[in-house]
Amino acid sequence: MTTLPTRPIDRTATALSPQLPPTDWTDQELLARMLVREGKAWREFHRRFDRLIFRCIHKVTARFRAVLSEEDVQEIYAQFLVEISQRDMRKLRAFDPERGNKLGSWLGMLATNTAWDYLRKVARRPPCADLGEAQELRSEAADPFDDVASREHLGLVRAAVRELSEKDRRFMQLYFVEGLSPDEVAARMRVSVKTVYSKKHKIRARLRRAVSAQL
Repeated sequence: MTTLPTRPIDRTATALSPQLPPTDWTDQELLARMLVREGKAWREFHRRFDRLIFRCIHKVTARFRAVLSEEDVQEIYAQFLVEISQRDMRKLRAFDPERGNKLGSWLGMLATNTAWDYLRKVARRPPCADLGEAQELRSEAADPFDDVASREHLGLVRAAVRELSEKDRRFMQLYFVEGLSPDEVAARMRVSVKTVYSKKHKIRARLRRAVSAQL
């Protein structure tokens, strides 16, 4: 793997040409403007070299398609941008055209190194299942959202029951809580079986309206 020169070279002294559009800048002038954090220079850098950088990354990742995805490629590209920006852009300042390299070749080498570094990190990761398998997971525990929603709904029902008459609350106790049959409820409350069915529907409708008004 190609290594960086031990003595970085300062490119900020390169003569700049303010009258030329960015597309006409030499690589040396582009780099000099990048080192002083000129926005136009960085935009020109992406226009000029992004395709090359991605091509170098894909040359590495293409061999490992079984474990890498396009998201990994984007992650490598982002890491590459971080690396050329950190420590006062040390890796960019290390570029030396006098060594016979072009700026594109230098950037391609840096991108390739970043891709291999990323692969070494991936190799050290513990094996993981595909994220899509999480959709099939089931838990024996109650769903927290459903649990909270049920408790809130129960609270609304209890509040609505407190608004009922004492006779209606006794009916609910016999029919819905103790589970007596319509005949048994009718006998306990001394009403007809027809009245039991009618009261059951009326109480349900009243509770439903009261709860719906609070949602």
